[in-house]
Amino acid sequence: MKPPLLEVRDLHTQFATYRGRLRAVDGVDLTVERGETLALVGESGCGKSVTALSIMRLVRRPGRIARGQVRFEGEDLLRKPEREMRQIRGGRMAMVFQDPLSTLNPTFTVEAQIAESLRIHGVARGTAARERSIELLEAMGIPAARERLRSYPHELSGGMRQRVMMAIATSCEPDLLIADEPTTALDVTLQAQIMDLLARVKEERGLAILLITHDLGIVSQFSDRAAVMYAGQIVEQGLMADLVTEPLHPYTQGLLECVPRLGRPEMAITPIDGSVPDMVALPAGCRFAPRCPKAMDRCAAEMPEQLPQGGGRTVRCFLYEESGAWDEGQDEG
Repeated sequence: MKPPLLEVRDLHTQFATYRGRLRAVDGVDLTVERGETLALVGESGCGKSVTALSIMRLVRRPGRIARGQVRFEGEDLLRKPEREMRQIRGGRMAMVFQDPLSTLNPTFTVEAQIAESLRIHGVARGTAARERSIELLEAMGIPAARERLRSYPHELSGGMRQRVMMAIATSCEPDLLIADEPTTALDVTLQAQIMDLLARVKEERGLAILLITHDLGIVSQFSDRAAVMYAGQIVEQGLMADLVTEPLHPYTQGLLECVPRLGRPEMAITPIDGSVPDMVALPAGCRFAPRCPKAMDRCAAEMPEQLPQGGGRTVRCFLYEESGAWDEGQDEG
C-alpha cells in the first residue's frame, strides 16, 4: 500500500520574539492523498501559511521548525539537504503565494520568470522554454499569451498576476500544489474564475492540492477534505461534505455561520466573538474556550485531544469525549 503523497506528523514551528516563544504551528497532523484537494481552513493568524511554508521548508529566521515530520512520497523533507530541497521545490511540489505582486520579481518579464523555473529544473531552455511559456499562459486562460510574455508584473491586473503565478507553479508538472489564499484581494467574479482554474488544472494534470483559505464558502465545492485550524492546531478534519453539513467543533460551526447564504436572507450572518489568542501567551486549556459558546469549566484548564469520529474524521473537543457526538439537549455543564 502506497503512503499518502504528503504526510505531516507532529509539526512544530516556532518564532523567537522579544516577548518569548511564539508557537505558530503546534503539533499539526495532516495528510494529502494523490489527486485530492485538502482545504486548510481558519482565520488569519491561525498558522495556516506558516504550515505551508514549513512543508516547503521556507521558514526563515527568527522562525524555525522545532520538530516533526514532513513526509513527501515517503521521504522526510526535514532531513534532506538544502541542495536537494531546491530541486523538489518547483519541481515535484510547488506553491502559489497569496500576494503575487510581492512574489513576482518586478524587474523581470513574465517570460523570464517562467523560463527560469523551466531552466532550473531541466525542463526546457531557449526557444523551447519560450514556446512552453506560451502554452502555460494559454492553459491559465491568459489572452494574447505571446504578447504577455513581454509584460512586467506591475502591468498586469491582480487576476492576471495570479494566473502567471499558477503558470510558474505548474510549469514543471508538480505532484503537489500548495495554494495559499489564491483568491485574496480579488473580486467575486475573479475568485470564481481562479477556483475553476484550480479545479481544471487538478483534473487535467492529476495533481494534489493543499488549498489554504479563511473562507469555507469559497472552497467547499472544490475540496475533497478539510482540516480546520485554530491557534496553531487542527481542531477538526474530515470530508468536506461532512464538515459543511454537520460541523462538530464549535469553531467550525462558527466559521460556517459567518458565510453568507445566497438567497437565504432569513439566515443571519453571526460573527465569532473575540479574536485569535496571543500566540506567545496561549490559554492553558482549549485555545478556543474563551470564545466558545459551549465551553465547560474543564475547557479552561485542560487541552482536549484529537478524538476519532469514524470515517477518518477527528475533532479536538471535550463535547465528543464519551459519546462521540454531542447531544443538543444535554446539559452543557
